Amino acid sequence: MTSISIENNTSSFNGIYVFFIANRLQLLYFLYVMPTVLTHPYMIWGIILVGIFSQLNLILLSKWLSSEHASKGYPGFVHLFGQGMMRVFAAVGIVVIGIKVTVVTLGYVEIIHQFVFPSMNPNWLIVFVMAVCCYTASLGMGNAIRFSVIAFLCSIWMILLFYTFFMPPIASLPDLYPLIPEDWSNISWKGLLLIWSSLSGPEYIVCIAHLLNPRGSFLKYFTFANTLSVLEYLVLFIASLFFFGSKFLSLSKFPIVTMVRYLQSPIFERVDIILICLNVFNLVFGVSIFLLCFYGALRILGKKLQTSHSKWGIQIICIIASVWLIAANKWIWREEHQSLLLNLEIWCSSLTYLLVPLFLLIFSRKKRGL
Repeated sequence: MTSISIENNTSSFNGIYVFFIANRLQLLYFLYVMPTVLTHPYMIWGIILVGIFSQLNLILLSKWLSSEHASKGYPGFVHLFGQGMMRVFAAVGIVVIGIKVTVVTLGYVEIIHQFVFPSMNPNWLIVFVMAVCCYTASLGMGNAIRFSVIAFLCSIWMILLFYTFFMPPIASLPDLYPLIPEDWSNISWKGLLLIWSSLSGPEYIVCIAHLLNPRGSFLKYFTFANTLSVLEYLVLFIASLFFFGSKFLSLSKFPIVTMVRYLQSPIFERVDIILICLNVFNLVFGVSIFLLCFYGALRILGKKLQTSHSKWGIQIICIIASVWLIAANKWIWREEHQSLLLNLEIWCSSLTYLLVPLFLLIFSRKKRGL
């Protein structure tokens, strides 16, 4: 069987790609549900505070990306942790990535089904989305990284459309009160955890560290990406408060999409359909990266990393993923189980975002000391 190169790049990627990848991975499915969970106006400060902690986390990650271990790729990880521990990490990564792909894909499919194709069988939407993701992933990690530019350009300009929600008569400053919480309830802590989980994603850059130019200004581009992500979350949350008010915000499952349905254009009748379809580019980018990382983790677990890539390897992974997603959509992605799966994804993403940069830097410093 002929082989293909999943890492089919001919040159290392500079720091600007770190910006595109980090920013788009921080704005996946939780972007649409965050206002419903946060609800209270004082969670504006929560977004800013968690954004600052996210920046500190990215400082640790950028330091490791500039180390010699990062540029070596898998041998660098083996030098830090050993072969046995790497297989343990690969097994954990398979579970974490599987949960993330399930939540992100089924979440997007639910939005598309509810607002764009309500009469269409969701299974066909899953097949279509996964077919596009499979094609992008089969082109290799290099092309998947380049696709981050397309995902960014197709979605970043949408934030400008929300300016209408900041203007009277929709906008009213009392909707932003109270800015100081009277009672720090349990739901507020869950909101902070959701924000931290929403800003996760850049930790997956460690899987492609060997493809990046080690002389790139990682911290600068991480800072730009994280700042832009925090600003986008702030704009969307404040716009939701102006539109719904804190008392009614929790009643809408997808407040961002609901707001977009009220946008009017003299050219297009349904602006929301266009925006939802263009956001699929961001979904395709994120899932493609995750599928390639999943495939790499399977090769590590099966001790196949030194052998050539199978032509059908990534396609088989995509077929299995599609079957799993259809089954999960039928039996798991229901109202009574959906919150459990969402909470599982929130905790997994929060832990990986916290622990991956910290562990890598600690073990790197420890090896250097030895």
